[in-house]
Amino acid sequence: MNLGIVSDTHGHIGNTIQAVSVLEEHDVGLVIHCGDIGSINVIALFTGKPTHFVFGNVDHSAEQIRLAIEEAGQTCHGRFGSLDIDGTKIAFLHSDDSRLFQETISSGEWDLVCYGHTHEAESHREGNALVLNPGALYRANPHSLAIVELPSLQVEHVTLS
Repeated sequence: MNLGIVSDTHGHIGNTIQAVSVLEEHDVGLVIHCGDIGSINVIALFTGKPTHFVFGNVDHSAEQIRLAIEEAGQTCHGRFGSLDIDGTKIAFLHSDDSRLFQETISSGEWDLVCYGHTHEAESHREGNALVLNPGALYRANPHSLAIVELPSLQVEHVTLS
């Protein structure tokens, strides 16, 4: 299964529409949004795929965003999310809480740790975990997202044109 990882939409509709199109092209089965959603208008754009959201540091109206996520039939995890997909243990958070971020990585509990906040696409191994930032869909150059093939954890960083 292909997993789509996005972050830092900051309410930017145009880039998010483009990102959702890329996710469709890659036959993504599930999407993780690593925070800084920025606007409830972004949430509806993901209705075609099961999407799991966490909050970032600019998601000030968290209760309004949570309600919009639930009304869209998606899943809101608050500030920290976790999934187990066919034995692959995934954690996702925004990473603005550096202590929680480092504890998550160093715990040895996760196969994949997805994060946002830095607006820089990267992936690296730390212990048993693949640590992945998809980049940002706004306030970044270039705008990017990531596709992760499960269970192999092969990563493709995709730049929006």
